[in-house]
Amino acid sequence: MVVNKASGMLSVPGRGPDKVDCVANRVRSLYPGCIDQPAVHRLDMDTSGLIVVARTTEAHRNLSIQFHRRRTTKVYVALLEGILAEESGELELPFRLDIDNRPMQIYDPIHGKVGITRWRKLAVEGGWTRVLFEPVTGRTHQLRIHSAHSRGLGIPIVGDPLYGHGTGAGQLKLHARDLGLFHPVTDEALKFHAPVPF
Repeated sequence: MVVNKASGMLSVPGRGPDKVDCVANRVRSLYPGCIDQPAVHRLDMDTSGLIVVARTTEAHRNLSIQFHRRRTTKVYVALLEGILAEESGELELPFRLDIDNRPMQIYDPIHGKVGITRWRKLAVEGGWTRVLFEPVTGRTHQLRIHSAHSRGLGIPIVGDPLYGHGTGAGQLKLHARDLGLFHPVTDEALKFHAPVPF
């Protein structure tokens, strides 16, 4: 199943009773017999857009392998807090979890794992820039770090409370717009699109 997740909703349950409502649990409640852990991949809580979940163990295994082997395609759209001079490019930054300040990720050229993102400027809207991202890898907070870090684009995503100037949940202007994958049973190429809400 492919879900268009709202900004502010968790992909999977968090710790504590206030973090039970999430995409995975809603799918399980809608479909009796669904596997316990249906999420194949995740979106940050504040990121909106397309996420795929599996209802069977076989589908989960197949889809997970597709993500691992990079058979899937993902396109995101974001608004950046400033005007980007360049038109397009590819970013490669090594980063890792900041164990003293979870869930923040930090640049680390020695111990970090490389995240790769292709990007293209779509428009300048007032003092903001609309950007299309195509992540090659799928690291935690990858697009947010690649936007905000001085070795990346150097401009945070609008509403980002971790790497920019956002102040609350549901403000992040980052949306998973397109998702391409192969049907786990028939191997048919499937493409999904969710219009950008900002």
